[in-house]
Parts: sequence; C-alpha cells; structure tokens
Amino acid sequence: MKGNTEPSYIMQFALDTEKYEEDEIDKRYECGRMIYNALLTVTKRRWKEMVKTKEYRTLTEDLNAIIVKIKNSEGDRKKALTAKKKTISDRLTEIRKRHKINEFAFYEDVKRMQWHYKSKVHSHIAQSIATNLWKAYEALLFRDGKEIHYKKYGQLNALEGRNNDTGIVFKDDCILWNKLKLKVKINYGNPYEAMAMRDRIAYCRIVRKYIRGRHKYYVQLLLKGHSPPKIDKNTGELKRELGIGDVGIDIGTQTIAISSATAVNIYELADRVQNVEKAKRRIQRKMDRSRRATNPDNFSEDGTIKNQGAKKVEWAKSKRYIKLQDELREIHRKQAAIRKCQHETMANEIISHGDRVYVEAMNFKGLQKKAKKTEKSDKGKYKRRKRFGKSIANKAPAMLLEILKRKLEWHGTTLTKIDTKEVKASQYNHVIDEHKKKKLNERWNDINGEKIQRDMYSAFLIMNVNSDLKTINKDKCNERYATFKEMHDKEVQRLTGKKNLSSIAI
Repeated sequence: MKGNTEPSYIMQFALDTEKYEEDEIDKRYECGRMIYNALLTVTKRRWKEMVKTKEYRTLTEDLNAIIVKIKNSEGDRKKALTAKKKTISDRLTEIRKRHKINEFAFYEDVKRMQWHYKSKVHSHIAQSIATNLWKAYEALLFRDGKEIHYKKYGQLNALEGRNNDTGIVFKDDCILWNKLKLKVKINYGNPYEAMAMRDRIAYCRIVRKYIRGRHKYYVQLLLKGHSPPKIDKNTGELKRELGIGDVGIDIGTQTIAISSATAVNIYELADRVQNVEKAKRRIQRKMDRSRRATNPDNFSEDGTIKNQGAKKVEWAKSKRYIKLQDELREIHRKQAAIRKCQHETMANEIISHGDRVYVEAMNFKGLQKKAKKTEKSDKGKYKRRKRFGKSIANKAPAMLLEILKRKLEWHGTTLTKIDTKEVKASQYNHVIDEHKKKKLNERWNDINGEKIQRDMYSAFLIMNVNSDLKTINKDKCNERYATFKEMHDKEVQRLTGKKNLSSIAI
C-alpha cells in the first residue's frame, strides 16, 4: 500500500449485532491480541540483539550527529552531508534487514502464529496486525518512540483486512467475516451516505467502542476517491464551500485568532470540553477515596503509596470503584468526541474565509514539557516548572491543524506554515516597521495610538506574509489595515461583557 497516492476517506457505520455475534467478535479480537503479543515477543528479542552490536550503535550516533549538522549547514556542505546521511541510512537498513526488523520479515513471522487461529483470524488480518506492529517500530526507529508495549486483555479494539475480496468483505449491505454475516446500518435516504457508497471499497475495519457501559460494534469502510460534498437539506446548497483569499490564524494553547478579508475573530478552542473536565475531576477524587479505603495497607502514613521494591503493588477494586472507572471512561469518550466535533466545525469556518491559509509553525510537544530549570521569583519563591501540558491535552490545537490541513487538501490547496522565528508576528508593528519583544501577559498592542488585541493583530500580520514565508508585506498591511481595524472593533464589542479566558483579555 506504500506509494499509493490515490485519495481515500473513511465512512463508519453501526453494525446490527446479536449477542452471540458480539461474543464471537470478542473472541476474534482476543486471538488478534495474542498474535500481536506473540509477534512482539519474537521481534523484541531480535531488536535487543541488534541494538547491542557496536556497528549499529556507532552508525546511529553518526547519523544523529549528521542530522544536527545538516540543520546548521547550507549549499555544497549541506549536499555533501545529505549524501553521507543517505549512505549511513542505507547501511542501517541493511543491518535491520539482517536482523529481520522490517515489515516483510514480520509478515513471514506472523504466518506461523496465524496458523493456530486460522478459524478466527484470516491471513490478511494477521498481516494487518504485523503492519500495525511495524508502525510502532517505525516510531521507535525514526521518530521519538520510547518503548513498544504489550496489549493487555481488551486493549485490541480493531481488526482490518487488506482488500475487499477476502477476509473481511462488504457485500450487499452486510459484512461477511469467517462464517459471520453482520448487517450494516446504512441510511440511503441520506445523500452523503448514498453518494459515498458509490465509491470503490479498498478494505474494511471492524471497530469495537465502549459507549455508556457496553461495547458497540462498527465497520469502517476505506473508500477510494474524495469524500462527497455535504449538502444542506433545507437550502440544497453546499455546507462546506471554500472561500477565496488570504487567511491568517494565530493559534495558541487555548485560543485561536482568525483574520481574513471577510472576518476577524478570536475563539476559545473547544470551549465545551472544559465542562466535561470538571466532571472528570470529581470522579477522579471519588475513585481516589474509594481506592484508599479499600487498600489501606498500600499507603504510608503521609498518604503516599508504599515502595515495595521489586514486588508489584496489588490493588483491590471495589464494585463502587469499578463503576466509577466506567463513568470516567465514558467521560473521556465524550470529551474526545466533543473536542473533535468542535475542531471539525472550526476548520470548516476557517476554510470558508479563504483558500490560502497561513499559520505559525508551532512545537506543541515542547510547550507540554515542564521547564528544565528551577527558578526563583523576585520575592524569593520558587516558580512553577509546569507549562501548558493540561491546556494542550484538553484543547488539542495540533489536532485542529491536522483537520484543517486535511480539509484544505481535499479542496486542492494546503495549509502553509510560516517561519515563526523570522516573522515574529507577536513582536512586529507594521506602522513603524519594527520588532519589539513583549511579555506573555501583554495582551494589547499600541498601533498608531490605537489599542489592538495582540492575537488578532498577529493573525492579521500572518495573513500578510510574503511568499518567502519569513517576512511581512508592509504594503499589504497598510492596504488592509482599515478593514481589519473595523472588524477587530466589532469582535471586541461582541466579546465585551462575556466570560472570556484571561489570555483573550476582553
């Protein structure tokens, strides 16, 4: 499937299942989990042997050093270092191939394991399990992955095939899967679903979700082509039309400011998520009290968990605790669903303003981490080391950018990231053509004697960036500023008197 650039999208439908069918599906998930864990055991042994070798460790260190040098080099030196990097990468690939740490070696391994469960797990499904494990190894090898974990009982909640010809097959509004025939709930009266079902099905995925205290089962069809446009039932017009023009967005850990030729706005990201967060905290406190009451021997006098050395701490769970655990699980599901729904709506609004969307390149993972240095304030008190971990976890700004990128690509355009360090949108003043560093708590700019909200002004500057994505076009700023100021004042008026975040400062 690698190298296939044909566009695709996913449609999810509920399955109409009986109890005996659900039990059979659960058995197949468990068989898939055992195959995954068995394959991980075999491959982990090889992985450990490979990373022990001096050749592999030396080449890995050389590769990391060259990557750092490439970032700080230009011209012929950069080309030479890139060629050297490719040579080392090829040698590392050969070592991985020798130790059978690659996707095709995993396919050979999984064949033997699948044979024991062939009545439950088709060979194509076993290959998909091997592919998923290889993706975990790719994170370990090429990204910032730390460790690959075994899957506990009930943790595997999706199985998929490789095509729609064998294994898991969609046919005549039913899923045919190793003697199971599962009816799919499709509403052909819905124009979107009816149009989607005309596209070719690449493969099917059976998904299990825990909703309101019970498991529900769905099929996800991966369809080839572009997803059909959504149409308003009342007007017959397209719901998601792409605007024309430049759009600048200034995204933070909790807010997003938008500036275009037609609108200037600032919003709290996923504002409905915070209500769920309060309910989550209450349940967590109840769970903690229940656990302490049920396991008094596991806690010291000061309330901390006893250190039992190599011995694993055993926890007894009361019926009340298990009930609260299910409630918390449901809260997490609701929170994720609300967040995704609001991000999809926000992305639709952004693309309605224009087709050239600009945003600063942000490192949200870096913002989540605690500060490395412990510092003191002027009063001699220690400053808090924590930064924006909880805000980013709740609001998921990176997810919004991914959704926005996907929607723009569907329309044949893309999300453009500007050079944050060069542009310095939060410091620039287009009237005097100067950069002035500001503290984080300074939320208003003085532009020619007028008070302008900092984030909305940053979005305006980002909208007017030059084609080099490193400098701001002053002529564009002067031409568009009067319109921006008018819409900015309307937005400030709209938010005045409302309960806004302190970072919005209105």
